[in-house]
Parts: sequence; structure tokens; C-alpha cells
Amino acid sequence: MELRAVRRVAASGPYGAGALAASRTRLDAKMAASSSPVGRLAPSPTGLLHLGHARSFLFAWWHARAAGGSVVMRMEDLDGERARDELVDAALRDLEWLGLDWDGEVVRQSAGLEHLEAALGVLLERGLAYPCVCTRGELRGAVSAPQQGDGEVRYPGTCRGRFRSREEAERTSGQPAGLRFRVDDGPVVLDDRLAGTVRFDVAQEVGDFLIATKRRTPAYQLAVVVDDARAGVTEVVRGDDLLSSAARQRLLQDALGLAHVDYFHVPLVVDASGRRLAKRERDLGLADLRAGGTDPRALVAWAARSAGLAVDERVTAREVLPIFTLARLPRAPSLLDAPTLAALRSAR
Repeated sequence: MELRAVRRVAASGPYGAGALAASRTRLDAKMAASSSPVGRLAPSPTGLLHLGHARSFLFAWWHARAAGGSVVMRMEDLDGERARDELVDAALRDLEWLGLDWDGEVVRQSAGLEHLEAALGVLLERGLAYPCVCTRGELRGAVSAPQQGDGEVRYPGTCRGRFRSREEAERTSGQPAGLRFRVDDGPVVLDDRLAGTVRFDVAQEVGDFLIATKRRTPAYQLAVVVDDARAGVTEVVRGDDLLSSAARQRLLQDALGLAHVDYFHVPLVVDASGRRLAKRERDLGLADLRAGGTDPRALVAWAARSAGLAVDERVTAREVLPIFTLARLPRAPSLLDAPTLAALRSAR
């Protein structure tokens, strides 16, 4: 796992940039010790896990374990306003209930802020990031910022080249400043192991994107890249709603000199109306199903069958390992209709 870009940053930089470089020896030793894949489970403790999460986490666990690999458990808890300790505990109980395990201690993203700040220092020093004081209201009102999916707007570059530092931006504007990654024109080409070769024009679709919020918290795109590299993660299995995020993460991997990971973006679970499942839908939550006495083996069997695997009506996660493959996974979203949900809820 190469961290050359981080090693070029002076330790006296604005973000104490020696932190990531110090991890290179540990990562090199980890990768040299085994050529087996390293996967990860990365729940966000901002709400309760639901059946869609269960399926994605089972796929990620099966894929790494079936190849004799290891699994990292990381809690993505940087959203301080929504992430709660009780949700961390609930997520761990849910995943253990499904029969999943992991290697090493549970990693909390918020405990590694020095490494994320070091990466920010790299990007700022190399001119690949800049401060931004724009508000969401200003961006939504901009003619050149058409709205993307999930309420995201394309950043029109208002603050690019406007300030020499974050401090100057805040002093001049009287507003807190976030940090944006400078995106060059041109396509980003990814070879996803399930979706195939995909192209994204990040500059035209989202523009320069946030890598640190105005609350001085590293943003999701940067945190995922840095933390995957620190843990030696080699493969990421997750929902295909994050496929476009992979393009931004690839840009950050290249900017920081980090190795690429193998992406496997699986189709989501949708309800009868075609909407993807949401954390707010409690009747689909694993905690409620667990408390109601649902047999987790029924959920495991449902997830396995949705991947095209022939399994019994009740099966443990570990019993699926000998036959697991994503080769037969349908490319269409997996429908969770009322009869299926009722059968899962009544499985005892």
C-alpha cells in the first residue's frame, strides 16, 4: 500500500502531515504477510440497519471470507450530529446476529482524525484542494449548478482560486470554510468487477467536491479513501448507489499516491414501488426483526437466494461460504415485496 505522496509533506505542515507516512511500515508488513483479500464492513451509526444493509454486508463478508481473506470492521461515525454510540452497539449486535465476524478491533473513523488531516495537508500543499465558503442555498440558486441525484448539486467553482488559505477565506468572508478537491476536466474510467467498465465525468457531474466540511470534519469521500488505505483494504463490496462515488474516490487515491481497490457494486434492494430501502423504515430494521424473534437464518437464506445461490430456507452465513459467488448475481435491483417481508418477519 503506497503512501509516497504523504511522505513528501513536511511534518510542520498545517495538518501535522507525518501521521499517514508513519503507517506505511505497518501496511507494507500487513500486505507482505498475506496475498489474501482484505474486505471491510463499514456501517454508518446514523440510523438502524435494515434488510438492504444486511444483504450488502453479507455479500462483502462472503466475498472476502470465501477467498480466505480477512474482514475489517469500521464505524463511519464522522457525522457528529447524527452518529450515536447506541447505534454503534445496535449495528454490531445486528451483524453478529446475522453470523458475521471480523478481524481485530472495531475501528471508529473519528479516532483517526490525524491521518485524515494529514491527507488534507497533502492536498492543500500540492494545490489540489482549496477553501470554499459557499452555502448550500447559494449553490442551489446558481444557474450553473444543476441538481444531481439525492439533492446533490454541481459545484460551479465559485471559490476556486479566490483565497490563499482557509484562514484568509474565513477572515475575508466572515463565514466558516470547507475544503474542496480540485477536479480536472475529462472522464474517470473505472473497471468495476460487477458493473464492468464505467465512465464518469466528475468535473461536469459534481465539480470540485467537498473533502472537509465547514465544521472542520473530513468528508466521507476523503475519509473512506484514507481509512481503506490505512487498513490495507483491497476490495470494496457495497451498493451500486455508491458507484458514482467510486470515481471521486479513485481521483483521491491517485492524488494521494494510494493503491486502487477492487470495486464490486451490487444492485440495491427496493420495495414494491421501486424505491431503495431507507433507515427511517423501522419495519425493515434488523433490530426490530431481531427483537421480534425472527430467525436470522431466514434472512441469510433470502440474501443468498437473491444472489442466485441455491440454498435451503434456513442457512447460516458460514454455511454459504463454500458455494458463494457473485457470478450469478442478477444485475437488476432485488425486489423486497410484501409477501417476502411477511415471510421473513414470521420466520421463527
